[in-house]
Amino acid sequence: MTKKTTSWHSPRLEREITVCRWGEVGTPVLFFPTAAGDAEECERFLLVDALAPMLEAQQIKLYSVDSTAGMVWLTEDNRSSVATRAQNQFDAAVYHEVVPAIRTDCGADDVEIIVSGASIGAFQAVAGLLRHPDVFSHAICMSGTYDLTKKILKAPLDKDYYCSSPLHFLPDLPEDDQLARTRERFVLITHGKGKWEAPAESWRLADALGARGIPNRVDEWDEEWNHDWPTWRRMMPHYLTELLDLEELPGD
Repeated sequence: MTKKTTSWHSPRLEREITVCRWGEVGTPVLFFPTAAGDAEECERFLLVDALAPMLEAQQIKLYSVDSTAGMVWLTEDNRSSVATRAQNQFDAAVYHEVVPAIRTDCGADDVEIIVSGASIGAFQAVAGLLRHPDVFSHAICMSGTYDLTKKILKAPLDKDYYCSSPLHFLPDLPEDDQLARTRERFVLITHGKGKWEAPAESWRLADALGARGIPNRVDEWDEEWNHDWPTWRRMMPHYLTELLDLEELPGD
Protein backbone atom coordinates (compact mmCIF):
# COMPACT_ATOMS: atom_id res chain seq x y z
CA MET A 1 0.00 0.00 0.00
CA THR A 2 1.48 3.32 -1.05
CA LYS A 3 1.19 6.71 0.62
CA LYS A 4 1.53 10.11 -1.00
CA THR A 5 1.58 13.45 0.82
CA THR A 6 1.00 16.75 -0.97
CA SER A 7 1.03 20.25 0.52
CA TRP A 8 0.44 23.67 -0.95
CA HIS A 9 -0.38 27.22 0.09
CA SER A 10 -4.14 27.61 -0.22
CA PRO A 11 -5.21 31.07 -1.39
CA ARG A 12 -8.68 30.45 0.03
CA LEU A 13 -7.42 29.44 3.46
CA GLU A 14 -4.43 31.78 3.42
CA ARG A 15 -2.33 29.02 4.95
CA GLU A 16 -0.65 25.73 4.13
CA ILE A 17 -2.89 22.71 3.56
CA THR A 18 -1.89 19.05 3.37
CA VAL A 19 -3.65 16.15 1.68
CA CYS A 20 -2.57 12.53 2.16
CA ARG A 21 -3.49 9.63 -0.06
CA TRP A 22 -3.23 5.89 0.63
CA GLY A 23 -3.62 3.34 -2.16
CA GLU A 24 -3.36 3.75 -5.91
CA VAL A 25 -6.56 2.38 -7.50
CA GLY A 26 -10.20 2.32 -6.45
CA THR A 27 -13.16 4.51 -5.56
CA PRO A 28 -11.92 7.76 -4.01
CA VAL A 29 -12.91 8.28 -0.37
CA LEU A 30 -12.24 11.62 1.35
CA PHE A 31 -12.02 11.40 5.15
CA PHE A 32 -12.37 14.51 7.31
CA PRO A 33 -10.44 14.41 10.62
CA THR A 34 -11.92 15.00 14.05
CA ALA A 35 -11.84 18.45 15.63
CA ALA A 36 -8.49 20.07 14.80
CA GLY A 37 -6.91 16.92 13.37
CA ASP A 38 -4.43 16.92 10.53
CA ALA A 39 -4.40 14.84 7.36
CA GLU A 40 -2.39 12.06 9.02
CA GLU A 41 -4.64 11.71 12.08
CA CYS A 42 -6.48 8.74 10.54
CA GLU A 43 -3.17 6.95 10.07
CA ARG A 44 -1.96 7.57 13.63
CA PHE A 45 -5.22 6.23 15.02
CA LEU A 46 -5.03 3.11 12.82
CA LEU A 47 -8.01 3.80 10.57
CA VAL A 48 -5.75 3.33 7.56
CA ASP A 49 -4.79 -0.08 8.94
CA ALA A 50 -8.47 -0.96 9.34
CA LEU A 51 -9.02 -0.08 5.68
CA ALA A 52 -5.86 -1.85 4.49
CA PRO A 53 -7.69 -4.89 3.05
CA MET A 54 -9.83 -2.61 0.88
CA LEU A 55 -6.84 -0.49 -0.11
CA GLU A 56 -4.72 -3.50 -1.00
CA ALA A 57 -7.61 -5.03 -2.97
CA GLN A 58 -7.72 -1.77 -4.97
CA GLN A 59 -11.33 -1.17 -4.01
CA ILE A 60 -10.75 2.31 -2.57
CA LYS A 61 -8.22 5.11 -2.51
CA LEU A 62 -8.28 6.97 0.80
CA TYR A 63 -7.63 10.71 1.02
CA SER A 64 -7.55 12.92 4.09
CA VAL A 65 -7.12 16.67 4.48
CA ASP A 66 -6.11 18.95 7.34
CA SER A 67 -9.13 20.12 9.35
CA THR A 68 -8.19 23.77 9.03
CA ALA A 69 -11.58 25.10 10.17
CA GLY A 70 -11.35 22.97 13.30
CA MET A 71 -7.83 24.23 13.89
CA VAL A 72 -9.16 27.79 13.88
CA TRP A 73 -12.05 26.95 16.22
CA LEU A 74 -10.03 25.03 18.80
CA THR A 75 -6.65 26.76 18.75
CA GLU A 76 -7.17 30.29 17.42
CA ASP A 77 -10.63 31.88 17.58
CA ASN A 78 -14.09 30.48 18.21
CA ARG A 79 -15.83 33.70 19.28
CA SER A 80 -15.72 36.08 16.31
CA SER A 81 -16.59 36.14 12.62
CA VAL A 82 -13.14 34.68 11.99
CA ALA A 83 -14.48 31.35 13.28
CA THR A 84 -17.57 31.25 11.09
CA ARG A 85 -15.69 32.51 8.05
CA ALA A 86 -13.12 29.73 8.52
CA GLN A 87 -15.75 27.08 7.75
CA ASN A 88 -16.75 28.67 4.44
CA GLN A 89 -13.09 29.12 3.52
CA PHE A 90 -12.48 25.45 4.26
CA ASP A 91 -15.48 24.38 2.19
CA ALA A 92 -14.25 26.50 -0.73
CA ALA A 93 -10.75 25.04 -0.48
CA VAL A 94 -12.11 21.49 -0.46
CA TYR A 95 -14.32 22.10 -3.48
CA HIS A 96 -11.97 24.22 -5.58
CA GLU A 97 -8.59 22.77 -4.57
CA VAL A 98 -8.84 19.36 -2.88
CA VAL A 99 -11.50 17.86 -5.16
CA PRO A 100 -9.65 18.85 -8.37
CA ALA A 101 -6.44 17.40 -6.88
CA ILE A 102 -8.23 14.11 -6.14
CA ARG A 103 -9.72 13.97 -9.63
CA THR A 104 -6.34 14.66 -11.21
CA ASP A 105 -4.80 11.92 -9.08
CA CYS A 106 -7.56 9.54 -10.21
CA GLY A 107 -7.10 10.52 -13.86
CA ALA A 108 -10.80 11.36 -14.25
CA ASP A 109 -12.21 14.88 -14.07
CA ASP A 110 -15.73 13.66 -13.36
CA VAL A 111 -15.12 10.91 -10.80
CA GLU A 112 -17.51 11.02 -7.83
CA ILE A 113 -16.15 10.91 -4.30
CA ILE A 114 -17.45 9.31 -1.09
CA VAL A 115 -16.99 11.56 1.95
CA SER A 116 -16.70 10.39 5.52
CA GLY A 117 -15.77 11.69 8.93
CA ALA A 118 -16.15 11.18 12.66
CA SER A 119 -17.26 13.66 15.30
CA ILE A 120 -16.74 17.13 13.75
CA GLY A 121 -15.49 15.33 10.65
CA ALA A 122 -19.02 13.95 10.23
CA PHE A 123 -20.30 17.53 10.16
CA GLN A 124 -17.81 18.29 7.38
CA ALA A 125 -18.84 15.19 5.43
CA VAL A 126 -22.57 15.89 5.38
CA ALA A 127 -22.08 19.63 4.84
CA GLY A 128 -19.82 18.89 1.89
CA LEU A 129 -22.29 16.52 0.26
CA LEU A 130 -25.23 18.88 0.72
CA ARG A 131 -23.35 21.87 -0.66
CA HIS A 132 -21.70 19.97 -3.51
CA PRO A 133 -23.84 17.04 -4.68
CA ASP A 134 -22.19 17.42 -8.07
CA VAL A 135 -18.98 15.84 -6.74
CA PHE A 136 -19.89 13.89 -3.57
CA SER A 137 -22.06 10.78 -3.95
CA HIS A 138 -22.37 9.38 -0.41
CA ALA A 139 -21.56 10.54 3.11
CA ILE A 140 -20.65 8.20 5.96
CA CYS A 141 -21.17 10.23 9.13
CA MET A 142 -19.90 8.55 12.30
CA SER A 143 -20.65 9.80 15.83
CA GLY A 144 -21.37 13.22 14.45
CA THR A 145 -21.51 16.61 16.10
CA TYR A 146 -23.91 18.56 13.89
CA ASP A 147 -24.81 21.58 16.02
CA LEU A 148 -21.50 23.34 16.54
CA THR A 149 -23.07 26.05 18.69
CA LYS A 150 -23.44 23.66 21.62
CA LYS A 151 -19.77 23.12 22.43
CA ILE A 152 -17.52 24.47 19.67
CA LEU A 153 -18.54 27.85 18.30
CA LYS A 154 -19.28 30.80 20.57
CA ALA A 155 -19.40 33.34 17.75
CA PRO A 156 -22.58 35.16 16.67
CA LEU A 157 -24.63 33.14 14.20
CA ASP A 158 -23.96 35.19 11.09
CA LYS A 159 -24.48 34.49 7.38
CA ASP A 160 -21.22 32.52 7.14
CA TYR A 161 -22.38 30.11 9.83
CA TYR A 162 -25.91 29.83 8.47
CA CYS A 163 -24.60 28.94 4.99
CA SER A 164 -22.26 26.27 6.34
CA SER A 165 -24.43 24.49 8.94
CA PRO A 166 -26.79 21.81 7.53
CA LEU A 167 -29.19 22.05 10.46
CA HIS A 168 -29.60 25.75 9.70
CA PHE A 169 -29.59 25.90 5.90
CA LEU A 170 -31.53 22.70 5.11
CA PRO A 171 -35.01 24.08 5.90
CA ASP A 172 -34.51 26.98 3.49
CA LEU A 173 -32.97 25.18 0.52
CA PRO A 174 -34.83 26.24 -2.63
CA GLU A 175 -36.58 23.67 -4.80
CA ASP A 176 -34.00 23.79 -7.58
CA ASP A 177 -31.69 21.55 -9.61
CA GLN A 178 -29.16 21.31 -6.79
CA LEU A 179 -31.73 19.99 -4.33
CA ALA A 180 -32.97 17.56 -6.98
CA ARG A 181 -29.39 16.32 -7.38
CA THR A 182 -28.98 16.02 -3.62
CA ARG A 183 -32.05 13.80 -3.51
CA GLU A 184 -30.11 11.36 -5.68
CA ARG A 185 -27.39 11.11 -3.00
CA PHE A 186 -27.31 9.19 0.28
CA VAL A 187 -26.29 10.07 3.82
CA LEU A 188 -25.44 7.21 6.20
CA ILE A 189 -25.58 8.39 9.82
CA THR A 190 -24.27 6.13 12.55
CA HIS A 191 -23.34 6.28 16.22
CA GLY A 192 -22.79 4.05 19.20
CA LYS A 193 -24.61 4.19 22.53
CA GLY A 194 -21.45 4.09 24.62
CA LYS A 195 -19.41 6.78 26.37
CA TRP A 196 -19.31 10.32 24.98
CA GLU A 197 -21.82 9.58 22.23
CA ALA A 198 -24.78 11.89 21.50
CA PRO A 199 -27.42 9.88 19.59
CA ALA A 200 -29.83 12.82 19.54
CA GLU A 201 -27.46 14.62 17.15
CA SER A 202 -27.91 11.85 14.58
CA TRP A 203 -31.68 11.83 14.81
CA ARG A 204 -31.88 15.61 14.55
CA LEU A 205 -29.84 15.55 11.34
CA ALA A 206 -31.91 12.68 9.95
CA ASP A 207 -35.12 14.60 10.63
CA ALA A 208 -33.76 17.67 8.83
CA LEU A 209 -32.68 15.59 5.84
CA GLY A 210 -35.93 13.65 5.71
CA ALA A 211 -37.99 16.83 5.78
CA ARG A 212 -36.34 17.81 2.48
CA GLY A 213 -36.64 14.38 0.91
CA ILE A 214 -32.91 13.63 1.05
CA PRO A 215 -32.24 9.86 1.37
CA ASN A 216 -30.63 8.91 4.67
CA ARG A 217 -30.47 6.16 7.26
CA VAL A 218 -29.52 6.09 10.92
CA ASP A 219 -27.74 3.02 12.30
CA GLU A 220 -27.42 2.82 16.07
CA TRP A 221 -24.74 0.52 17.49
CA ASP A 222 -25.01 -0.69 21.07
CA GLU A 223 -23.42 0.35 24.36
CA GLU A 224 -20.01 -1.20 23.74
CA TRP A 225 -19.29 1.34 20.98
CA ASN A 226 -17.92 4.61 22.37
CA HIS A 227 -17.19 7.96 20.74
CA ASP A 228 -13.67 6.85 19.91
CA TRP A 229 -11.42 5.45 17.21
CA PRO A 230 -12.02 1.72 17.86
CA THR A 231 -15.67 2.34 16.96
CA TRP A 232 -14.85 4.24 13.78
CA ARG A 233 -12.26 1.66 12.74
CA ARG A 234 -15.04 -0.90 12.77
CA MET A 235 -17.72 1.27 11.21
CA MET A 236 -15.94 2.70 8.21
CA PRO A 237 -14.90 -0.50 6.42
CA HIS A 238 -18.31 -1.98 7.21
CA TYR A 239 -20.20 0.86 5.54
CA LEU A 240 -17.81 1.26 2.63
CA THR A 241 -18.32 -2.42 1.89
CA GLU A 242 -22.09 -1.88 1.92
CA LEU A 243 -22.10 1.28 -0.19
CA LEU A 244 -19.74 -0.18 -2.77
CA ASP A 245 -21.75 -3.42 -2.80
CA LEU A 246 -18.70 -5.52 -1.99
CA GLU A 247 -18.31 -8.77 -0.14
CA GLU A 248 -16.71 -8.57 3.28
CA LEU A 249 -12.98 -9.17 3.07
CA PRO A 250 -11.08 -11.52 5.39
CA GLY A 251 -10.28 -9.71 8.60
CA ASP A 252 -13.22 -7.28 8.34
